[in-house]
Amino acid sequence: VAPLQDEAWFTNLFVRFSNPILGVLVGAIVTGVIQSSSASVGILQALSATGVITYGSAIPIIMGQNIGTCVTALLSSVGANKNARRAAMVHLYFNIIGVMLFLIIFYGLNSVLHFTFVNDTIAAWGIAVVHSTFNIAATVVLLPFAGLLEKLAILTIPDDTQKESFALLDERLLNTPAMAVERARAATAEMAELARVGVFQAMSLTHKWDDTLAEKVKEEESKVDQYEDALGTYLVKLSGRELNHADSQSVNTLLHTISDFERISDHSVNLLKSADEMHTKNVQFSQDAQEELQVLEDAVQDTLNRTTEAFRKGDLHLASKVEPLEQVVDELVRAIKARHIARLQAGSCSIEYGFVLDDLLTNYERVCDHCSNVAVAQIEVAQDSFDTHAYLNDLRSGNAAKESEVFQRRLDRYRERYIFPENETTPTEEKQG
Repeated sequence: VAPLQDEAWFTNLFVRFSNPILGVLVGAIVTGVIQSSSASVGILQALSATGVITYGSAIPIIMGQNIGTCVTALLSSVGANKNARRAAMVHLYFNIIGVMLFLIIFYGLNSVLHFTFVNDTIAAWGIAVVHSTFNIAATVVLLPFAGLLEKLAILTIPDDTQKESFALLDERLLNTPAMAVERARAATAEMAELARVGVFQAMSLTHKWDDTLAEKVKEEESKVDQYEDALGTYLVKLSGRELNHADSQSVNTLLHTISDFERISDHSVNLLKSADEMHTKNVQFSQDAQEELQVLEDAVQDTLNRTTEAFRKGDLHLASKVEPLEQVVDELVRAIKARHIARLQAGSCSIEYGFVLDDLLTNYERVCDHCSNVAVAQIEVAQDSFDTHAYLNDLRSGNAAKESEVFQRRLDRYRERYIFPENETTPTEEKQG
């Protein structure tokens, strides 16, 4: 820095600019280049001894020096963790906002009060006073807004939960299969939540269209696809390692489970397409059909909630409640189709709307089918078996007497909970489905 102090072109940078904005830029650039706020201030103090620097030219430069000092922190944060980068951004925003407020207030007051000292030459102690005054004032003013500065930094460097989740799938853990399985299970639980939210969002779009929400559904589905790719690759690599029986069963189950959650997410896009068609064609189902669909949707949401929660917690008791609920959904779908045909025959429903209704019913039913697969697989692994079809056949046929009795009680309870309201469809009703 010392040689630069003797260079005329360098010293002119600090005295030539009368425009405050240019002064701020010079102070910021010089301080950023030499990466030393104290050195930059020292140079300005040394130049003040010549008597050519006024308060009017020094103040903007000092403000710029406070911004330029952030360069060191920003460079240090490169390659650092997320919180370190956010801390550097808070430092930058603090100084930029502080400088803007200081200059606006200072020049605003100067335009009214016409400060006489602006054209006076500044001494070294004056530079120190201005520098300290700014930092103290900025701290007092901005300290109550620390939370907002934090939010601004988070917006600038947002959480990338997807990358963090994929980072959990550390290939070094493949040498410790038990830990690798747990990491894969945790990532699968996040994938399940994305799929659940996507279906719920798509379901709401069938009632009220929203362009922004529609884009979110597509984004969620894309994320789920990425989860499936990452998890599938990881689990296949893990399956090639030397695994004990329990870990081998867990890996096989997870491979099936991620496929089911991915298919659930695919159905959210199918529901989105149906919702888009309803919005575009202004499809309005009859009151009867709307009430019936609401009962079905409540049951589907219940099924999804129980499935994802059971998987996340490893709750076998909760998982055992999914299959009877899925069977009730199947019964509701068949009942709605029968009622739709009756309305169609009575002339109170159109064939065109019937196609849309059938698409909705098909997707709801298949979502719950995949939920059943996830829950049953979870139970089967705990029972050291993996024959989903045999398990379901035994359960429904009564071969497993105790389990079948519990299944029947739950089935009856869910049938009572999800029942259509009494309604009548008259031939004079508008042609709605």
